[in-house]
Amino acid sequence: MDMTPFRPRLARNVALGLAAVVLVAAGALVVLMGGLTGFDRASFVVFGLLIVWFCWRQASVRAVPDEDGLTVRNLVVTTRLTWAQVVAVSFGDRPWVQLDLANGDTLAVMGIQRADGEYAQGEARRLATLVAAMSSTERDD
Repeated sequence: MDMTPFRPRLARNVALGLAAVVLVAAGALVVLMGGLTGFDRASFVVFGLLIVWFCWRQASVRAVPDEDGLTVRNLVVTTRLTWAQVVAVSFGDRPWVQLDLANGDTLAVMGIQRADGEYAQGEARRLATLVAAMSSTERDD
């Protein structure tokens, strides 16, 4: 089985590019704008760093499979699931894959995003195949 992590392509590239632009722009504003107080300069830097942190979080979303389960790192929360907890994988019309869980909840997997087109469709199929293979039992119930 292919245990390669699931990561978005487009969102990752856009987020990293935006982070670079924000770093350069915030630095340029601090250097080039005259008449700023120390507080103003610090505010620009902190605001820029907050945007860069958010972009980094977006760029680092992923789902990492292993023999025991799946670790899903979304924008804010990281969730660890065993294979038995995952009932189904669906894409539907959502922007990212959803996992139906045994307890009735759903969990978004931002590591597979519709914006990636055919690549995302293939990754959703790969995840569904992995779930089916890793959660099957002798009776396959």
